[in-house]
Amino acid sequence: MSLYLRHQALLEQARQACQSRRCWSPYPEMPGKYPQAEQAQAAGAQAFAKHLGTADVPRRFLLDQPGTLNWIGEEISPYTQEPLHIHYPQAEIDALFEAAGQAIDDWARADIETRLGVLMEVLDLIYREHLFEMTHAVMHTAGQSYNMAYAGSGVNALDRGIEALVYAEQAMRSVTPQAQWERSFGPSQIRLDKTYRLVPRGVAVCFSCASFPTWNAWPSMMASLATGNAVVVKPHPATVLPMALSVRAFRQVLDQTGFDPNLVTLALDTRSQPIGKQLVKHPRTALVDFTGSVQFGQWVEKNAYPALAFTETAGCNTVILESVDDLGAVLRSLATTLCMFSAQMCTSPQNIYVPRQGVRTPGGMVSLDEVGQKLARAVSDLCREPKKAAMILATVQSPHTLALLAQMHQEGQSRGRVLLAPQPYSHPQFPNARTSTPLILQVSTQDRDLYAGERFGPISFVIACDSAQQALAQASADVREFGGLTAFLYSGDENFIAQAEEAYARAGAQLTINLTGAMPLNFAAAYSDYHVTGLNPAGNASLTNLAFVSSRFCISQSRRPARAA
Repeated sequence: MSLYLRHQALLEQARQACQSRRCWSPYPEMPGKYPQAEQAQAAGAQAFAKHLGTADVPRRFLLDQPGTLNWIGEEISPYTQEPLHIHYPQAEIDALFEAAGQAIDDWARADIETRLGVLMEVLDLIYREHLFEMTHAVMHTAGQSYNMAYAGSGVNALDRGIEALVYAEQAMRSVTPQAQWERSFGPSQIRLDKTYRLVPRGVAVCFSCASFPTWNAWPSMMASLATGNAVVVKPHPATVLPMALSVRAFRQVLDQTGFDPNLVTLALDTRSQPIGKQLVKHPRTALVDFTGSVQFGQWVEKNAYPALAFTETAGCNTVILESVDDLGAVLRSLATTLCMFSAQMCTSPQNIYVPRQGVRTPGGMVSLDEVGQKLARAVSDLCREPKKAAMILATVQSPHTLALLAQMHQEGQSRGRVLLAPQPYSHPQFPNARTSTPLILQVSTQDRDLYAGERFGPISFVIACDSAQQALAQASADVREFGGLTAFLYSGDENFIAQAEEAYARAGAQLTINLTGAMPLNFAAAYSDYHVTGLNPAGNASLTNLAFVSSRFCISQSRRPARAA
């Protein structure tokens, strides 16, 4: 049985889910629901431990790819704040591009079903044999909690990979491979046989980010590979292991199925000697997928040409509180989302706009000051118990985030009001974990320079506005100017809701209205939620739509007089 036939039923279910936008996933949502969960989790922990070295004897992560010059690695676990002591092969850049270019021809000649079958097998391999190993790798590099590493960087990232394959197949099948064309020119009747070929653009460079390495990288890799391209993966120096495991899985399946494993390679650098710009400007780079900082993302968009760039960076995700039915439920939901993975997600809310006169509730107006104080208490309640804090806040991925917290705390004391000061919490399992509770500042629209830009990490602002209309105008303007992926609105006024839907649609932020309860406000569901619109500076590409894949290949044609029947 071909690999495509083996995975065809699952692909068909994914197609139907993408069309209906309903809730669906082939994967268990919690680690405990994984088949033979106890044994699988133990095996994953052991597999991760085998990667770790010591200061005296670093452990080499073997990856048989061309051009190895050196062995490097500088990952530090946010949980132990100790180096992982893993060294990876640092390859010569030209050698990677040369090998990738040579690998493309046979891969591009393979039919759509063959490529899709191979790529579905890669995802299946990661799920069956490496999911919990990957979970620990994400935990001890990105700093996510165990459950988030499993769900967000594991099964949900696999879902996004399948989703990209669905759209890649749809885009490619929209091009008929052959046609017969007939038309009269005067007294002559012309009949032509036409052949249409899908031609890959070439070598793609895929950047993965430090906080969520797999979630954007896997669908980007799938989109490029499904359409016939090769991929050079550039992980963040702080989170190499998840992507090294990914590259190894791709290479294993490619090799087993008779394709050149150099279709997928790993390009490493260090913080002190970055290679990102070299990769983007390399003459053989045809595609760039970038997830990461706003500053470098903007550089990529301006400098990638002639390569095509697909970017997702970050922005000012906004909340507007106009009127609510249950203020406590709203603030509890906001508090959970502000704490989730210490707000180190591109969808985390940051700026909370509140009218000066307060928020309308069934019991009357609740003042701006009281709303801020209640929100701070709701966050404090989540952080009070270390066990609960560990599950929700997890760790702070980078020490630079702690430095930013300290800086913003100091500025908030002098220019606004500190509603909640950050402080470390004691992780019950990892006493040396790098942690912090959130910082919440109350400011006004006069302090726009403080909040009109992403402040990465658990930092949020309650912003006093003259009215709900000013709050909407300010929030949507900030999204248009500085970028924003998500937005949240609480209002019982249908006219105001309609205005907000229109304003945020034009600004290009995905809007959630009046949501409370168990679901995190910023949860993005594969097969249903589009991630990023491409309409503001937070990114120019969306996970996942046809535009994400359709320009990764071009169409070439040949035509000739029709052969006699």
